[in-house]
Amino acid sequence: MIAVTELTKRYGPTLAVDNLSFEVRPGVVTGFLGPNGAGKSTALRIILGLHRPTSGQALIGKRRYDQIHRPLHEVGAVLDADAAHPGRSAETHLTCLARSNGIGRARVTAVLEEVGLASAANKRVGTFSLGMRQRLGIAGALLGDPAVIVLDEPVNGLDAAGIRWIRSTLRSLASEGRTVLLSSHLMSEMAVTVDHVLIVGRGRLLEETSMAGLRDRFERDVLVRSPRAAELAPILAGLGATVTNTEDGGLAVTGADASTIGDAAASASIPIHGLTPRSATLEDVYLAMTGEAAEYRATGERETRS
Repeated sequence: MIAVTELTKRYGPTLAVDNLSFEVRPGVVTGFLGPNGAGKSTALRIILGLHRPTSGQALIGKRRYDQIHRPLHEVGAVLDADAAHPGRSAETHLTCLARSNGIGRARVTAVLEEVGLASAANKRVGTFSLGMRQRLGIAGALLGDPAVIVLDEPVNGLDAAGIRWIRSTLRSLASEGRTVLLSSHLMSEMAVTVDHVLIVGRGRLLEETSMAGLRDRFERDVLVRSPRAAELAPILAGLGATVTNTEDGGLAVTGADASTIGDAAASASIPIHGLTPRSATLEDVYLAMTGEAAEYRATGERETRS
C-alpha cells in the first residue's frame, strides 16, 4: 500500500503540495487526477524518493522509497517516457536496469514479449514512436515483478490502440492484487480505466471516491419525447417531478426515473416515443470540481472571424 500523510512541499515561495494525505490500496486502479499544476507530479516524485518533502511523509509498504534495498522488485514506475537513452536498444536499456537490481536476463526477454516489443528488442530507442517508448517504460516498471506500479501521465500523446493497451494492462495488473497508481489530467480517458479516484487541485486533496460513486453523486434527468408532451408534463409534476421543456419539444424530467414516467404515461394513454436517462459526463463533473483550482484558465471562447 502507498500511504501519503500530511505531505507538504515548497519550492521557495511556491507551495506545490499542501498537507496532502491519501492511501492507495492493492487490487484496484487508483486515478490521481487534477489539472496541470495541481501537484500530482511533485507528489509522485516524493513517493519515489526523487524529491524531499518539506514536511509529512510518503511510504510504500511502511517504508520510504530510499529504504528499499532493490526497489525494482517492489516498485515499478514510469515518470517520463523519454527516460531511456535514445542510442541504446530496448534490450540494452532493460538489461542495464535489470543488472542494477539483480534481475536475470530471461526476465528482460519476458517483459519485452509481455509489452509487445519483442520484435523491436534490438532497435534503438531513438527510433521509437511515443507509444513504443511508453511500452518500453512499462516493461522497465515490470522487470522486478513488483507489487506496486506508479505511472505519471502514461496516455499522453498515444493513439487509440496505445491507450486501449495501457488500459487493459493496468486493469490486468490490479486484478492480480497489485497496487496501481495512475496520474492524469484527462478524466475522459480515466473514466474507463480507474476504479478509485483522488482528485487534487493546487496541491490539496479535493475529493476521494470510487469512480462509480462519482457518477452517482451528480444530478440526473430523463429526456422524454412524446407527441402529447404538453399533456404529460402536469401529470409528471403531480408526481413530484420537476419538468422543463427542451428547445426541441421534449421534456427534461428530474425526480422521476424512466419506469415511473413510462407507467404514468401508460396510465393516461399518452404515447411515448423516447425515454433517455441522462447525467453530466465525468469530464463535466471533473471540470466543475477543479475549475477554481486550475492554474491556467482561458478567459473565454475565441471569436470566429469571417
